[in-house]
Amino acid sequence: MDNLKKDQLKIENKKFNSRLIVGTGKYKNMSECAKAVKFSGAEIVTVAVRRVNITDKNKPLLMDYLDPKKITYLPNTAGCFNSKEALRTLRLAREIGGWKLVKLEVLGDKKTLYPDMIETLNSTKILTKEGFNVMVYCTDDPLMAKKLEDVGASAIMPLAAPIGSGLGIQNKINIQIIRRQTKLPVIIDAGLGQASDASIAMELGCDGVLVNTAIAMAKNPIQMALAFKNAVIAGRQSYLSGRIEKTIFGKPSSPKKGII
Repeated sequence: MDNLKKDQLKIENKKFNSRLIVGTGKYKNMSECAKAVKFSGAEIVTVAVRRVNITDKNKPLLMDYLDPKKITYLPNTAGCFNSKEALRTLRLAREIGGWKLVKLEVLGDKKTLYPDMIETLNSTKILTKEGFNVMVYCTDDPLMAKKLEDVGASAIMPLAAPIGSGLGIQNKINIQIIRRQTKLPVIIDAGLGQASDASIAMELGCDGVLVNTAIAMAKNPIQMALAFKNAVIAGRQSYLSGRIEKTIFGKPSSPKKGII
């Protein structure tokens, strides 16, 4: 148990006890969002700079509900469909709050919301040169994931399925390849639908998961947030324990000798 307590998620020079990252969008209100974050145990929340109010004091401010001194804000580029939009958004985030740890997503089209990997790769190159620590939303393509690592990404964030789809992990093999070929944190991002999806991601060796829709749009977001918290912990413990070898034949659990 002592080893589990020391098992922290490390991104660049920051360490986190929770391996669950949650989004702040799609909730009924900010109060519900804050309560869900609390029950999730998350220490990082994503903030869509283009959609979430963090500057207009005449409207509810996210910062009044989630203290940025107690929880790490991860500004992201949700809603950006080209490199120019994404770069401008993250530069603005750094100017507003001094944030350097950011999440980059550059979407390819409005129907699938799959990332445009050419624009994403080019944006990552620019941002890292400008001193940003970039966590990158990407496809589950091992080759592109490796290219992101080579240009200085801080974390690889492959999708499990299309954003908001709730389909769960569709390509376990590619996720495992990405995990084995990189030294960077691998965090599943997008497409999870229920707590067991998070456990599967962690059992595949991922370092964490990012969840928004599955919690915010659940019939009981608070309870679902707690479920995801427990699922991530269970999945990580299962992975660290070392699963048994798979076999197509049965193996008796009781000893063969000394049978009456």
